[in-house]
Amino acid sequence: MPPLHRHEEEKFFLNARGQKETLPSIRDSPTKQLSIVVPSYNEEKRLPIMMDEALGYLEERQKQDPTFTYEVIIVDDGSKDQTSKVAFKYCQKYGSDKIRVITLVKNRGKGGAIKMGVFSSRGEKILMADADGATKFPDVEKLEKGLRDLQPWPDQMAIACGSRAHLQTESIAQRSYFRTLLMYGFHFLVWFLCVKGIRDTQCGFKLLTREAASRTFSSLHIERWAFDVELLYIAQFFKIPIAEIAVNWTEIEEPPQLS
Repeated sequence: MPPLHRHEEEKFFLNARGQKETLPSIRDSPTKQLSIVVPSYNEEKRLPIMMDEALGYLEERQKQDPTFTYEVIIVDDGSKDQTSKVAFKYCQKYGSDKIRVITLVKNRGKGGAIKMGVFSSRGEKILMADADGATKFPDVEKLEKGLRDLQPWPDQMAIACGSRAHLQTESIAQRSYFRTLLMYGFHFLVWFLCVKGIRDTQCGFKLLTREAASRTFSSLHIERWAFDVELLYIAQFFKIPIAEIAVNWTEIEEPPQLS
C-alpha cells in the first residue's frame, strides 16, 4: 500500500472559533451517518453555489429526520485563490462538527485531495462530490438505495457510482467528432485493461461504505486524472460489489484558473 504523507499543517483543522483541532482517522469508529468529501481547487466562485444547495438539502433532511447526522469536508487542494476562506465561512455559520476545511500545503490532484478527506472522515458512508455542483445533491438518495440493493455487503463493503451514461447520446451531439472519438477510445481502454461493467467511471458522485473507502483508498496510487479508474479497478480486485446509478448532471463551465 502506498504511504500517505501528510504535512504537519494537514493534520489539523480550524474549528469555528479559529482554534486548531486534530483531524480524526478513517480507522476510528464512525460517529456520523454520512460524510461528504468535496475536493476544491480554485473554487471560490463555484463552491458557494454547490454548498448552498447541498446544505439546504442536508439541513432539511435532518429537520425531517433528527437521527440523520452528516459532515461536509472541503479539501482545498493548494488553491491560489480564496477557496479556504470561502469554505471557512460555512464552518463559522454551521459549526465545525458539520463543516470542516482541510487546506493542503501543495496541490496533490483531485484523487489525492479526496483521499485526504476520506482518511479524515467520520461517516458510516462517504460521498465524493465535486465542487462545481454538476450533480444535484438530492440524488444521493438514489446512491443510498443503490447501496441497499447490493446487500448483503461482503465485509461491509459496497460502492454506488453515479453515472452519466444515460446522457451519452445528448452529450455526443454537443461534442466535436474528435472529442467523441477520444471519449470512445478512453472508454474502450478502460474496459479492455481495467474496469469491466461500469459505463461511466469518471462521474465525481460516488458513495462508499466506510469499509470500502478504507480498503480502496488505502491501495490507491494515482492522485490525479483517472484516479477513479484505479479506484474501481481496486474495488473489483477485492470483489467489492458496485452499483452504477443514473444521476442528474449538468455541464458546468470551468472557472478561469489563476496564473
